[in-house]
Amino acid sequence: MTKTKVSDIKELPGVGAATAEKLEGAGYRDMLSIAVASPAELIEIAGVTEASARKIISAAREAMEMGFETGEEILKKRELIERINSGSNALDQMLGGGFETGAITEAFGEFGSGKTQIGHVLTVNQLKQNPEAMTVYIDTESTFRPERIIQLAESAGMDPKEILKRIIVAKAYNSDHQMLLTEKVEDLIKKDKKNVKLVVVDSLTAHFRAEFIGRGTLADRQQKLNRHLHTLMRLAETNNLCVYVTNQVMAKPDTFFGDPTQAIGGHIVAHASTYRIYLRKGKKGSRVAKLIDSPSMPEAEAAFIVETGGLKDI
Repeated sequence: MTKTKVSDIKELPGVGAATAEKLEGAGYRDMLSIAVASPAELIEIAGVTEASARKIISAAREAMEMGFETGEEILKKRELIERINSGSNALDQMLGGGFETGAITEAFGEFGSGKTQIGHVLTVNQLKQNPEAMTVYIDTESTFRPERIIQLAESAGMDPKEILKRIIVAKAYNSDHQMLLTEKVEDLIKKDKKNVKLVVVDSLTAHFRAEFIGRGTLADRQQKLNRHLHTLMRLAETNNLCVYVTNQVMAKPDTFFGDPTQAIGGHIVAHASTYRIYLRKGKKGSRVAKLIDSPSMPEAEAAFIVETGGLKDI
């Protein structure tokens, strides 16, 4: 007798209408989000017993057929990955051909180092490369500028009005709102059938940094930030879209040699980001991007200039 494949979380054993509502309200809307959850998360959110939580997770994993894959199967999946060009050949080559879908790329640096500029440039370039696609821009510091999008679109020979219509901007007012907006992107893709290929979060850590002050709140902040990053990673992997996040820096007063700046978010952000780029100001108004971490590319640097029309090689 063949088993009926479970496709909806309401069909999982131990998940009734009330439990499903609680799970969906907390962002656990599909089989994968349940499959990768921990029993403690489900106990806290849905109020189920530990035995029930384990049973639900086990059934979700079975439905997802989560197991081992050969390297050849993973290579075939990797062939579906797309890359968004930045306009700077040096920057794209450093990243192996451009900003990758199915991954989180983090850019950190001091104020004015070009983090937001790259976000705007990627938004327009992605819409040019994918005429049917859309971009979601989660703005936490009021940095999104439609005027800048118009400049970039005109330089790319595109209709600025049409480009602006294909950008969905959401302003996040605190860390909880930011996390909720990220979870809502899944609804835009699945329920509203929007072809989202790029999600920009500018900035990832601003609200977390402002709300959690002092060493006593560090553990809570990191736990919350970790959950947020896992949502972004799941979004990138399950929908083959590019996630670009900007991050702030802080000064390390105990650093006597070299650059004293350090990215906010510590190891949580460092481990969650697929690619990490450190941006700094260079000579004569240029910007220098240094690839700090990548699964396959070596550490390298690329210099570029930010112009009205976008990023250009020196």
